[in-house]
Amino acid sequence: QWFEEKQNQVESLETHLRRLHTSMETLTQHRRELSSMTALFAKSAAMLGTAEEHTALSRALSQLAETEERIETVHADQSDHDFFIMAELCKDYVALLGAVKEVFHERVKSYKSWKEAEATLTKKRENKVKLELARKMDKIPQAEDEISEWVNKVEKGKDDFEKISKAIRKEVARFDKYRVEDFKDSVVNYLEQLMENQKRVRFFILLLLLYHLVHFALSFSDANNILNLLRKAIVE
Repeated sequence: QWFEEKQNQVESLETHLRRLHTSMETLTQHRRELSSMTALFAKSAAMLGTAEEHTALSRALSQLAETEERIETVHADQSDHDFFIMAELCKDYVALLGAVKEVFHERVKSYKSWKEAEATLTKKRENKVKLELARKMDKIPQAEDEISEWVNKVEKGKDDFEKISKAIRKEVARFDKYRVEDFKDSVVNYLEQLMENQKRVRFFILLLLLYHLVHFALSFSDANNILNLLRKAIVE
C-alpha cells in the first residue's frame, strides 16, 4: 500500500512539474522578447531625443530612453532568473523523479522474478512427485538437483526484493526530507528575486516622474504624490 501511494505521488508530482517547466520556458521566452522590445523602444526614444530641436522635449525623450534601458536590463535579468532558477530546477526534478519511477519499476520486476521462481519451484516439486509415483527412480536425483537450484533462486529473489524495497523506502524518505526543502528554498529565492526586480522597475519609473516634476513644474499635489511614491519605493 505504501509503495503504491508513493508511486502515485511521484507520478502526479512529475506531471505537475512538467507543466510548470513548460510554463517557465514560455515565460522565459516572453520575458526575453519583452526585453528586446524594451531595448528597441529605448533606442527609438534616444534617436527621437537626438533629432528633436525642442530642448525640453529632447531632454524628456533622452531621460525616457535612459529609463527604458534600465528597465530592459531588469527584464533581461529576470528572464535569466526565470530560466536558471525555475525552468532548470523543474527540469532537474523531472529527471530526478523519472529516476525514482525507474526504481519503482525495478521493484515490480524484482517481485515478478521472485514469484516466477516460486511458480517454477512448485512445478519442479510436482514433477518429482510424479516421478516417484511412476517409480522412475533414475530421474529423481536430477529432479532433486533442479529443486535445490530453484530453491536457491527463490531465496535470492526474495532477498533481492526485500533489499530493493528497503532501499526505496530509504531514498524516498531522503527525497522527502532534503529535496522538497531544497525545492522550496529555490522557489522562495526566485520569488524574492522577482519582487526585487519589480521594485527596481517601479523605482526607475518614479525617477522618471521625478525628473518631470523638476523640469516641468507639476502642480503641488502631483509633486507631493510623486515624492511620496518615491519615498515608499526607496524604503521598500
